[in-house]
Amino acid sequence: MKILSTIVYCISILFLCYFTYSLATIYQENATRSQVSFFIWVVDTIDLFIHETGHLVFKMFGKFMEILGGSLFQVIIPLSALIVFGRANPKTIPFLFYWTGQSTVNVSIYIGDAPYQRLQLISRGLIHDWRWIFNRTGMMEYAGDLASIVNAIGILMCIIGIGIGIYFIVKDCINILSPAANIKN
Repeated sequence: MKILSTIVYCISILFLCYFTYSLATIYQENATRSQVSFFIWVVDTIDLFIHETGHLVFKMFGKFMEILGGSLFQVIIPLSALIVFGRANPKTIPFLFYWTGQSTVNVSIYIGDAPYQRLQLISRGLIHDWRWIFNRTGMMEYAGDLASIVNAIGILMCIIGIGIGIYFIVKDCINILSPAANIKN
């Protein structure tokens, strides 16, 4: 049973590698974002609901925090899940790191779009959060730089998650192949 669960876990980590590659390549361009996997689309949709909820949660702190709150909440929720569920079951850490990284990459795309407003928002006539923030702070010329930094952090989080997953796979393989582990089981 341990061998089968290790194989399934290994395949799951391989999928994370593929999804991370997709995030780092075709996901970056608005024209090809529709070509991403169904899985990334589902996670993006979940992120969208969390993002919109963030506006409501942070509304009580004023207009600036209400606008920023969508992106903040979009990263805070998966990060919170990483902390809570990762402590309870460490083998979930790679997947929660991936979700946090993916959500961060998603926010970076939104940040980078602020000067151009090419992304399709959920409804016409809505405020582009990051355009409003950059206009308000007078920092529109830094949108690309901030987007690149946030994007790199997101991709790095995905890669760290994969690395942690590989660690668990190696650890399981050592336990399976170790004669001492076989005696205990």
